[in-house]
Amino acid sequence: MKPDFDSNAALDAIDASAMLAQVQAWSAINTGTANLEGLARQADALAEAFAELPGEIEMVDPAPVTAIAADGTEVEREFGRHLVLRVRPDAERRLLLTGHMDTVFPADHPFQDQRWLDEETLNGPGLADMKGGIAVILHALKAFENTGEAARLGYDVMINSDEETGSLASAPLIERLAQGKYAALTYEPSALPDGTLAHARGGSGNYSLTVTGKSAHAGRNPEDGRNAIVAAAALTMGLKRLQDADCPVNPARIEGGSANNVVPDHAVLRFNIRPKHPEAAERFERALSALVGEVQQAHEVAIHRHGGITRPPKPVDRRAQKLFDLVRECGATLGQDIGWKSTGGVCDGNNIAATGVPVVDTMGVRGGAIHSPDEFLVVPSLAERAALSALVLGRLASGDPV
Repeated sequence: MKPDFDSNAALDAIDASAMLAQVQAWSAINTGTANLEGLARQADALAEAFAELPGEIEMVDPAPVTAIAADGTEVEREFGRHLVLRVRPDAERRLLLTGHMDTVFPADHPFQDQRWLDEETLNGPGLADMKGGIAVILHALKAFENTGEAARLGYDVMINSDEETGSLASAPLIERLAQGKYAALTYEPSALPDGTLAHARGGSGNYSLTVTGKSAHAGRNPEDGRNAIVAAAALTMGLKRLQDADCPVNPARIEGGSANNVVPDHAVLRFNIRPKHPEAAERFERALSALVGEVQQAHEVAIHRHGGITRPPKPVDRRAQKLFDLVRECGATLGQDIGWKSTGGVCDGNNIAATGVPVVDTMGVRGGAIHSPDEFLVVPSLAERAALSALVLGRLASGDPV
């Protein structure tokens, strides 16, 4: 008979050297979000690794996603497939564990190699964000499966291919998998290198506004033209007037125009917003609709809107706080001091929380400088965080409420 779950069993079952070897091998595969060949190689490697767990592995095709090209046309974007592992789907209590295999470093980026900064710190692409986190998922589950509590708990694991660009091709999958789950854990790296968790998060929305005006000769008959660049500039200034402390707005780029002697009939304005709570997002949407109408009328142009809120704000409600408290208690059992702080960053935890499921979304490794060539992994945190997750799983399987 398998022993009851305890922290010593969790630690003893975790092979730190095997974790490091896997993370280094996975980091050596370039998985920039647009590198479909690299993502396919990574997915195969992950499927082989996660086959050590019980359950069925499925590779799920990405949902259709479109974007606005510089000329204003709507084009389809390509993404890799997502990995899903389902274990004990009929269990009364089921969890969702999520991670992502893509990184922000494309295949032609100079940051492709690893190097040791000191005996405990490794620099390399995706080590912290978040191939280290994927290893934490795998080895925490392997440790958990070797305990007597495992039969009481079911779970789905989802590792998507597009998190770094907003999870547009996996958002429907995340929502579907989250339905009915008791709780969720996401394996982004800790908010700080000391292991601090991200608590409440703001949201994020990405928009493209395509402006269609009317061309004319800039010298002979400019009055007959309708300048799309000027209208886009008016939109830009209007967006900044809509900004407040609860919803920062970042106009990022205006594209369009042609020769200097032609009134431009086309422009695309791209911008991002960061609403701090759902009410701020709703207020911005209403104000944006009014602004678009005003600029269309004043400048006699047509404006087409693409995009919207892709990451809803993530407040921490009572159930989510109980899950945070449980993680902290488990950390204390293992001698890990777990704290948390609110952050302006976003991740798949935002999408999960929007379904009403409590989630802690920085259960991955300790590290830092993510999204830069200075990205690093604190290597001892691989086993530390796997033990933490294994203990959390054991407590949830034992009936700890959230």
